[in-house]
Amino acid sequence: MKKLNPLDFIEQHKDDLLTTYQELHCLAEPSWKEEKTSGYIAEKLQTAGFHVKKYSDHFGLMAEIPGTSDQVVALRADMDALVQEVNGVVRPNHSCGHDAHSTMVLYSALALAASGLKPKQTIRFIFQPAEEKGEGALKMMADGVLEKVSLLFGTHVRPVSELPYLKASPVIIHGSAGTIRGTIKGRQAHAARPNEGINVIETAALLVQKLKEINLRTVVPYSVKMTQLTTESDATNVIPETAHFALDIRAQSNDVMAELEQRTCQAMELAAEHTGAVITWAIEELVPAAAINEKAMKLAEKAIAEILGKERVAPVCISQGAEDFHFYTAKNPGLAATMIGLGCGLTPGLHHPEMRFNLDALIYGTKILTQTLLTALQET
Repeated sequence: MKKLNPLDFIEQHKDDLLTTYQELHCLAEPSWKEEKTSGYIAEKLQTAGFHVKKYSDHFGLMAEIPGTSDQVVALRADMDALVQEVNGVVRPNHSCGHDAHSTMVLYSALALAASGLKPKQTIRFIFQPAEEKGEGALKMMADGVLEKVSLLFGTHVRPVSELPYLKASPVIIHGSAGTIRGTIKGRQAHAARPNEGINVIETAALLVQKLKEINLRTVVPYSVKMTQLTTESDATNVIPETAHFALDIRAQSNDVMAELEQRTCQAMELAAEHTGAVITWAIEELVPAAAINEKAMKLAEKAIAEILGKERVAPVCISQGAEDFHFYTAKNPGLAATMIGLGCGLTPGLHHPEMRFNLDALIYGTKILTQTLLTALQET
């Protein structure tokens, strides 16, 4: 097979790349159940000559182009889909772009392999499960995917409200986010004698009010909202004894998140104290805010300028969303990493069941990722 410049390979195989995206889009699978998606990607990599490392307890993958030193530069993609209602049917749906991310990282790997590149540093390609659960990065790290990694890059498609089509940013400044799940225990009573009971719905209403009263002295954006509330009673004439609730909690920095979590816990304690109910809770799916790394950012910025031109480099992409990519840096403070924001004409928004974007962005997005790796290899 004739060796190609990796960017030429991407251009020549853009129809195959788009077909791969469509096929991955149709395979949409929820977190921890990405079996077909993982198998599809593994087969493409193995056909190109990669040895693919698989895992016995999840569907993550790792593949490498070996180098001559013990340093590793890595590129990460996520594979799982959301489960949401689409046209009246609840099903897995790629409305967050993970099918796009997997496609671009896969074709970066194929392009570099086809070029016959013999790098000094090993190039590692990481395909991660369960990003939507905020758990996949932690699992991959536990399985050693960051061993000897000094540079790590990722990418995420961005809505038009954050980045326009044909622009890209060398960093997405995601915030921290988590879910608090809790149970309220009160006392049942006949609705005609409410004074004999402790109404868990009234406790929940008081909690909502206490959450609204949280006022942190910061310019950093934050929010905490009740997003679910259910009781275990079907009767309308009974004061219910048990309610279950969920809170969505977010802050643009880890310090503010810590303060917000503390104040939220105080709000739950006050609501319980004032009503006589008992509230138990736990925080889940907590992911950290982005850590900005100038070295990784500059490498990505140079690559974006090479592919799109300097005028199409957006300095930063600030997102109110969260990403478990940032566990990689939160747990490894010495790691140089950044997530590239890809403007792609995405509407009406991420996680919307009818999310769409301009598929041409997959071509220049793959070129940006590939050029980022080439730039990193040259300058580190």
